[in-house]
Amino acid sequence: MDKYNYFAVDIGNSWYKALASDKGIVSEYQIPNAISLFDDEFFEKPYDDEDVLFEENLIVEIKSQAIFDKREIYYIGKAAAKQRDVSLTGFNNQKVDEDRTYVLLFGLAAYHAAVLNPEDTEIHYNIDQLAVSLPTTQYKEKKDKFKQRLLGTHTVIFQKVPGVPEPKELVVKLHVKDVIVGAEGACAYLSLTRDQETLGIQDDTLVRDSRKGIIIGDLGGDSVDFVGIKNNKPVASVEGKPFGINQFLDNIIQKVSKNELYKFDSRSELEEKLISGQSEWYVEPFAGVKKDISKYIIPQLKSMAVKYLEHFDRVRSNSNEIKGATKYIAVGGAAKLAKKQIQESAVRWTERGLRIELLFPEDMEKLNVRGLMILAKMNQIKKDQESAIEFASIKG
Repeated sequence: MDKYNYFAVDIGNSWYKALASDKGIVSEYQIPNAISLFDDEFFEKPYDDEDVLFEENLIVEIKSQAIFDKREIYYIGKAAAKQRDVSLTGFNNQKVDEDRTYVLLFGLAAYHAAVLNPEDTEIHYNIDQLAVSLPTTQYKEKKDKFKQRLLGTHTVIFQKVPGVPEPKELVVKLHVKDVIVGAEGACAYLSLTRDQETLGIQDDTLVRDSRKGIIIGDLGGDSVDFVGIKNNKPVASVEGKPFGINQFLDNIIQKVSKNELYKFDSRSELEEKLISGQSEWYVEPFAGVKKDISKYIIPQLKSMAVKYLEHFDRVRSNSNEIKGATKYIAVGGAAKLAKKQIQESAVRWTERGLRIELLFPEDMEKLNVRGLMILAKMNQIKKDQESAIEFASIKG
């Protein structure tokens, strides 16, 4: 199993989280879901290459059958988040149909290839199994289309690469041999129950609990996906909902801009502040002037927590397949950010007779991408077994 290259990407509306396994060596990445058009005329130069991190200066041009507009050049990730015309995700966006998905996904994979080959300016990188995620509704309707657009060879040209001689370009050709698409939430369950290396069951208790039913609520940037698990298998009829933390982040950004005269570069700047904890919930609109912004953050997180519980309660009440579920699990980066507010809301619900007791597993924001890596390895084993049977039948 370790003789292959695997690349797993959780395509979040706030962050792209990736795990790469190259013949057993594991790497981990995370970049904001942000792109911005690059214009050479406005590129600030010259700069001292030693002062520029490549990860924060990703400028890409993509040549691929998956991209409709092949002429544009983009900043991606942290580089894009610093630009004035940064483009973030729109509400209820369709990931499979948008160029930004492929620009970011191929750009991130190519960046990983470049990190592996720091001396080369033309790189060929094979991905034996690419595992990607979609919200549950989009998964049902578009997983096959997504797979077809990702298969094959895609060329990524990095421009203005620090440390590379003029014309400061780096070319990466990604060769994607196979693709597996997973549903968000279901991948989290896979990660909770199986070991990432051996792929064997690591949590027998959770698997046993699934006989009565488990509901997983994956709260992300623009969607909350509920997956019902019964007898260790996902129940397909629980639909994703167009609701997530991004609308609340935008409200905070607007209020801080209006009242404190501080403009966040992007949602990711605010999210990094939230992740750091309440002691960091300050902005500095002018040098030496610190403003406490917790009064804008806390009400928004409370509001999101209440609506998240309402969605959870609606799902557990309405789905025939998982009526009688005995365990409810919160996962996703947004659920982690608002864990305290969700727990407080759940207590108030219990006092009113509406008991809802959620579990918050460790590293809940990384469960989907870990599940995708497991899915990639399982798909490769299945492929190898099918090849062996086919070879035996020909030989026999």
